[in-house]
Amino acid sequence: MFKAILINKDDRGYRAELGEADESSLPEGDVRVKVLYSTLNYKDGLAITGKSPVVRSFPMVPGIDFAGEVIESSSPDFKAGDMVLLNGWGVGEGHWGGLAQQARVKAEWLIPLPKGFTAKQALAIGTAGYTAMLCVMALQKHDLKPSDGEVLVTGAAGGVGSFAVALLSKLGFTVVASTGRMAEADYLKKLGAAEVIDRNTLSEPGKPLAKERWAAVLDSVGSHTLANACAQTKSNGAVAACGLAQGMDFPSSVAPFILRGVTLYGVNSVTVPRAKRIAAYEQLSKLVDLKTLDEISHEITLEESLKYAQELMAGNVRGRLIVDVNK
Repeated sequence: MFKAILINKDDRGYRAELGEADESSLPEGDVRVKVLYSTLNYKDGLAITGKSPVVRSFPMVPGIDFAGEVIESSSPDFKAGDMVLLNGWGVGEGHWGGLAQQARVKAEWLIPLPKGFTAKQALAIGTAGYTAMLCVMALQKHDLKPSDGEVLVTGAAGGVGSFAVALLSKLGFTVVASTGRMAEADYLKKLGAAEVIDRNTLSEPGKPLAKERWAAVLDSVGSHTLANACAQTKSNGAVAACGLAQGMDFPSSVAPFILRGVTLYGVNSVTVPRAKRIAAYEQLSKLVDLKTLDEISHEITLEESLKYAQELMAGNVRGRLIVDVNK
């Protein structure tokens, strides 16, 4: 038996509880892992609270990422004792995820634990940091240079945003951080933001085109914020979009794209091929200051993830929440 956060939906309603499961309950897969750390992401918060129907079957163990040690494997890619990492692939939605002491998954979903990181450090980065890196890689693909001008990061005090600020700053860019929590301005400046602005300047309906300001944008918010960010992006600039914290809608027009040549990159971190995942973590190993991980992350227990999911949905969580599933 092992401990797990279990989500059920039946005649008693929708609920998430700390419970126990046994190995026979694990879904099919060719690698069984002793989970050491998972995290609490926005999608996990949606799953645990039931605020959005992200869970596709019941019972479900949430947790869209984890790091741990292989217990047994029928895949030639991994053997017992290997340290591995998983981000995405629908775990925590349609396949049992990482908020448990064991997991069984497909080998193709795993990568070796990246060199230079412990399991805890890899999860301090987690899906949020990995997604931020994929967004930065999209902007790098656009041949963006620090001399091109300011880069806007929206949802900056969240997990993706915090890493985006730190990564872009490390690469020499002038970062402007947008947040709804101006009390976190000192935190964001410590991560490398040159300026912190209130999200209200971007979150309301705006014009199809506005005064040009941003050389590039890294957006984890969506809706009016993304629309306004695109409207303010300079000619031939780029926007990397990876989230929907404000909403899934995109109330914009084609104006920024056909009149200014702005490029909108959609970033989906869930089903990225293994080679690109490994490349992202190679860059992260060079760019992430381990002291910054301490600034960005906070460790909680498996049981505490239930409480913190509510706080996450209320917008009261800064940075990353690492879950020690064995506490």
